[in-house]
Amino acid sequence: MTVYDYKESVHTWNTIAQSFNKTRQKPWKPCLSFINTLPKQILAADFGCGNGRHLITLSKHCANVIGLDISTELLRITQQNFIRQQLPPPPLIHASLPTIPLKDSCIDAALFIASLHNIKGKTHRIKALEEIHRVLKPKGTVLISVWTQEQERFRNHINKHNEKDTLETGDIYINWNKDSLQIPRYYHLYQKEEFSEDLKSAGFTIRSMTEECLASKKYPDNYFTVVQKDQ
Repeated sequence: MTVYDYKESVHTWNTIAQSFNKTRQKPWKPCLSFINTLPKQILAADFGCGNGRHLITLSKHCANVIGLDISTELLRITQQNFIRQQLPPPPLIHASLPTIPLKDSCIDAALFIASLHNIKGKTHRIKALEEIHRVLKPKGTVLISVWTQEQERFRNHINKHNEKDTLETGDIYINWNKDSLQIPRYYHLYQKEEFSEDLKSAGFTIRSMTEECLASKKYPDNYFTVVQKDQ
């Protein structure tokens, strides 16, 4: 991720953090199902933990957890949300996903939920996946989710790449319009084949992939995949 993109992302998510927190209170069912499959005596991470809604659930199941996010404001909210539930806040790391400040092969399992699609540039998204692969232990698993190109809200507004455009096919900016804010957020909407290719390019083995309708009624709006680091 370029310095400009990093600063843009930090500004965007710090600005909408309080408003975002109001809308993200309940963990998603696919995340709960994955967490329940994990051994309890492990170190698990939530990469792109946001306001901590899934990290809190993860902490109740696993003995040791850490959270990482690009937004200092969201990390502050995560800490408050743990305290509000009378839980000790876990270690929280401020970093961008293409440069994770953790040693090799130190994490047993991880969540990477609704974050990959916010990283601008294919090379940077693959770098983030490679970083998660690097810090994961052999045989470790990760649940990853991304938005799809098929969802009805955006299927007619997806960027079509041309030589004069800095955006890639599937890129889109979506305004955060709540609480009198008008903040554009970058998204890369994935096709299933592209998602699979990026995961394999980063070294992962795909164990399962499902299409979910979390907000849509007609077309799936999210892909959830469980991947594994073989060695």
